Amino acid sequence: MRTVEHSRATNTIKPQAGDKSTFVILHEFPSPDLEKAWRDLLSRVEVPAHYDSPEFFVEPKWIGKQHFAILALNRDSVMGVMTGRHMGNEAMSGLQSRPQLCVDMKVDTTATLASLARGLLTEAGSAKLVTVYNWSSMPLDAFESYGFRRRDLEGDVVLDLTKGPEVLFRELHASRRKNIRQAIKNGVEVFQAKTPEDVETLYQIHLRWQQTTRKKIWTPQIPREAFEQRFYHRDNIRFILARYSGKIIAGITLRFCPRGLIEFSEHSSLDEFLHLKPNDLLQWKVIEWACNEGFRRCSLGGAHTFHRRFGGTVVPIIRYRMDRTWFHQYDLQEAAMDRARLHFRRLPHRVQKVVRRILNKPEQVP
Repeated sequence: MRTVEHSRATNTIKPQAGDKSTFVILHEFPSPDLEKAWRDLLSRVEVPAHYDSPEFFVEPKWIGKQHFAILALNRDSVMGVMTGRHMGNEAMSGLQSRPQLCVDMKVDTTATLASLARGLLTEAGSAKLVTVYNWSSMPLDAFESYGFRRRDLEGDVVLDLTKGPEVLFRELHASRRKNIRQAIKNGVEVFQAKTPEDVETLYQIHLRWQQTTRKKIWTPQIPREAFEQRFYHRDNIRFILARYSGKIIAGITLRFCPRGLIEFSEHSSLDEFLHLKPNDLLQWKVIEWACNEGFRRCSLGGAHTFHRRFGGTVVPIIRYRMDRTWFHQYDLQEAAMDRARLHFRRLPHRVQKVVRRILNKPEQVP
């Protein structure tokens, strides 16, 4: 196995005393021997995700972007992986709704995580912010020892698919079960995209959804090319669509690692058909399909009331960040925002509602 970038990396960030682990940084799909070792790691991980796999480098949305993968090595074995990208002055792995890190929990995770931390700092170069997210079930203490600061976040609703669809349906909120039955009664059908025409229709729905006046859409518009290319990566991506009277009215993009974690990615729908409850049925049919396909967990990608009513458990996500600016400007700004939020929550509820209406902000999740 060749680790051609290892010497450059480890000479930049010195390992701590007793740390003999190594790492390699990749900016493209790995060589065959490294790919095999990477996939061996995924077979040892209980719930691997799509962005933990080599397919991260063929995901259409990353083409042309400054993306990378860091592999922690023990001889010829990959013991951990972290993927990420550069965004302006920030080098980051994952998002507050999506970690992109996994390690072999059967070995010394401290050494593995220390290796990933050094790799990330090396890849970051002169970036002003260096950020990584991970599930709370595996705190990254090794990152804190390198100077990263921890912040606990709300996380995502995660479903245990090993329970099976019957149990999961009973765990749905009563209103969710009602909406699903109503959608079926209304004649809404759910199916997987089979043709490029299906994908083009979903893309047009995505464009209309981006322009909705019903609520503020924070996610950026996705290029048509990304939609088109994703259609041909069926081993890791699927489009699930809702149809009414022959017309496609909503759709979900799924991202997954086979028999591991399935994640809800982009979601779009037409406002004029929301009374038919297509989104409730879409999400449920995805859960049902994922159970039958042998996936172990499903992340809904958020913890809003809509997500929480699908049952499951809110699994917190932890952010680890290193602010390299003079006087830690990002940390100071965040602390100021925290104080402002604290004072806001102390206001009477009616005043909060008025302020939110003025600022066009949604109600907080209870």
